[in-house]
Amino acid sequence: MPNTNKIIQNEFKIESNELGSSKLPKKGFDKIAVVGLGYIGLPTAAVFASRKIEVIGIDVSEHAVTTINRGEIHITEPDLDLAVRSVVSEGYLFASLTPKSADAFMIAVPTPFKSSLEGVKIPDLSFIEAASRTIAAVLKAGDLVVLESTSPVGATERMAEWLAEERPDLTFPQTHGADSDVRIAHCPERVLPGHVLRELVENDRVIGGMTPACSQRAVELYKLVVQGECIVTDTRTAEMAKLTENSFRDVNIAFANELSVICDKLDINVWELTSLANRHPRVNILQPGPGVGGHCIAVDPWFIVATNPKEANIIKTARETNDAKPGWVVSKVENSAKIQQLLKDDKVKVACFGLAFKPDIDDLRESPALQIVDSLIDNADLDVLTVEPNIHELPKRFIGRTTLVGEDVAMQEADILVMLVDHKQFREIDVELLNTKVVIDTRGIWTS
Repeated sequence: MPNTNKIIQNEFKIESNELGSSKLPKKGFDKIAVVGLGYIGLPTAAVFASRKIEVIGIDVSEHAVTTINRGEIHITEPDLDLAVRSVVSEGYLFASLTPKSADAFMIAVPTPFKSSLEGVKIPDLSFIEAASRTIAAVLKAGDLVVLESTSPVGATERMAEWLAEERPDLTFPQTHGADSDVRIAHCPERVLPGHVLRELVENDRVIGGMTPACSQRAVELYKLVVQGECIVTDTRTAEMAKLTENSFRDVNIAFANELSVICDKLDINVWELTSLANRHPRVNILQPGPGVGGHCIAVDPWFIVATNPKEANIIKTARETNDAKPGWVVSKVENSAKIQQLLKDDKVKVACFGLAFKPDIDDLRESPALQIVDSLIDNADLDVLTVEPNIHELPKRFIGRTTLVGEDVAMQEADILVMLVDHKQFREIDVELLNTKVVIDTRGIWTS
């Protein structure tokens, strides 16, 4: 197999006026396929469809497909329900369990972990591989394939290899450069849950093609909807850019979380301390919390560590610091419960406020609150209540082990109140009502 890196390096020496040098005719995008209809894929499909472009959404979940084709949504994101209802009713968005022919394919499937090796979590690319091999059957000359899934460096090249294995009748950038039949690029999503529809349009996008011609074609695609700037780079740099952004944030959160543990031992209010320190013109300490959640900050740094275990020392330490914070919170609650138990004849009742990984959303992915609640439920001496206003039912693993209640019930019945996620409903609670309760506030909204 040819040296992919060498081909890529050589291709990026091409002058800008040669970007369209491919033998393939230049054309627009009459139909776009989005593979993976989750928190990124479905909003992306809706935004492109809102531009009167035919969009095929592809997913392995029959529930997701049937729900979307009814003009409804299976996830929670502000205004997404209205957007999907509109584009489905107008015939611009259709969901399918099987791939269909299109001019561009955008892959937005999960990239979880498959194992841990010597304390390092190893990324699982099986969803990307499955998506690649699935769409390969309907690829044709002139198509563009963009990997949007956050991935370890080199994943886009792997995707290109999987496509080539399935379609030896087509040519790909790793072997044919600018003259390849199929264009390949990476464009990581950079959106904030709760603001996805707006940020998909307004945010700048980093676009890394396997060749300049690939980048050019991807820019043409994204400029159909993106008002921000499309910054072109090579594929590996685009992959690393997303990982770097989230690793930077993770390291800074780890500093705040470590500081909160130190302040607890020294009997110092960490919220007051950080407020004072941040008055320095060049200091901006982030807020501590119960850990780090979500499918970005809690995951992406491990992609760097997995490929560079000896070099990524600070990044790994930050991940370990943040991963350890839920256990520290559990110990705080259990120690308080032991004291409370001396005053009661029955179990100590603990109310955990929040399950989502961040405020005012229903997304529970990688949430440290889930870990904390899970551990507290396992303590036979505790009766655990759970408060999460953004969901209607508990995750399956919690059913029968804890009770989902409203904040009023939790405030009335619980001995210990544990603030885990600073939802707006919890911020509005009168702190005077907390005077008779033991409060463990990991977000600083009741005790700062």
